[in-house]
Amino acid sequence: MKAAVIVFPGSNCDRDLAEGFRKAGADVKMVWHKDTNLPDGMDVIGIPGGFSFGDYLRCGAIAAQSPISRAVVEFSQKGGYVIGICNGFQVLCETGLLPGVLMRNAGLKFVCRQQKLKIATTDSAFTQGYSLGAEITVPIAHHDGNYSADADLLARLRDSDRIAFTYTDNPNGSAGNIAGILSENRRILGMMPHPERAVDASQGGTDGTILFKSLSGVLAMA
Repeated sequence: MKAAVIVFPGSNCDRDLAEGFRKAGADVKMVWHKDTNLPDGMDVIGIPGGFSFGDYLRCGAIAAQSPISRAVVEFSQKGGYVIGICNGFQVLCETGLLPGVLMRNAGLKFVCRQQKLKIATTDSAFTQGYSLGAEITVPIAHHDGNYSADADLLARLRDSDRIAFTYTDNPNGSAGNIAGILSENRRILGMMPHPERAVDASQGGTDGTILFKSLSGVLAMA
């Protein structure tokens, strides 16, 4: 598996995401946001958490206009795999690669804690290694993680089995308890929780490891 991790000014989970990929056997390249092209031969692009451009204007809005984001859109349109975590999820929504928007947490406070999630689908390269309905524990750390979508979009996500993860107890007010969603072709995942922070037992848990190994396994068979 060859992975690229995008780095914006204000990214602070880029090295964590790279480590998550490496633990699954990936060769990882770090890519600066001003680059206009991705490295050749990439299988998956990771957009990390943090506070790109200081969350100025709107979370992920400026990052979505960076030169490399145009390359990520083109990569995805050719069927490439993309994962956006926390701020990366916000960026994916701002580029239009995923529907909906991430708003201020309902409690108006930054939330940082271990969070229980439910596996809502196993029909994706990212989640097929889990058991449907299983509960896992993955850290969250966000101020604008309230996934907002109207009733029509929620129905479409449910009917097409594109909700990847849900919260067991909603920490931010997200519609439908949504913690992560998939694109129509199921090759793009956006999620607020941080699986890359759950790949080492010495740091509190390894429930995120399966996500990276699952993706690696799918790509190995491609």
